[in-house]
Amino acid sequence: MLKPDSIVRSLVGKIFQRFEEQGLKLVAARMIKATEKQVSKHYPYKDKKWSEGIGKKSLENFGGDIKRLKEAYGTDNFEEIGHIVYRAMKGYLISAPVIINVWEGNHAVKRVRHLVGSTVPTFAEVGSIRGSFAFDTPVLAVKSGRITFKNLIHASDSVEEAEREIRIWFGSKYKDLSNYERVDYVDIL
Repeated sequence: MLKPDSIVRSLVGKIFQRFEEQGLKLVAARMIKATEKQVSKHYPYKDKKWSEGIGKKSLENFGGDIKRLKEAYGTDNFEEIGHIVYRAMKGYLISAPVIINVWEGNHAVKRVRHLVGSTVPTFAEVGSIRGSFAFDTPVLAVKSGRITFKNLIHASDSVEEAEREIRIWFGSKYKDLSNYERVDYVDIL
């Protein structure tokens, strides 16, 4: 999913180009206005383990500084922080259009995640999408009055997760359009 900051910063073409240059095949894409219902299905915020994981990840984003984390979120309870971050992410995703998209290719999930880079833009590898175009940090976000930072793109972390997310975002409108051949694909068999 290309998040609102990708759209408003006119980075769609550059991001899609990165995937195409790596031989990945675009098989579905739509620009939509995300709904609260879709976002609540996308992020399993009611799952205590997920919320605590987000809280712990937030502590990592603050370099392990629990004092700064508590100042930013008003609590050091990881589950509460997870809920706070979820509400912020929901507001962010429904703030402007997003582009939902599906890519296919050899080891597509692994390759897309490598191309996208770390979720924290300042930790993203040089040359990755986030390393090249994202500039937000957790501290900058909090200082700017936001709880969550802008990192341009969401990438599924497994094939199973991708299938679940395709159902959430495309629903019955998903059509597998992978029955075309890229001109640079070579049949080696």
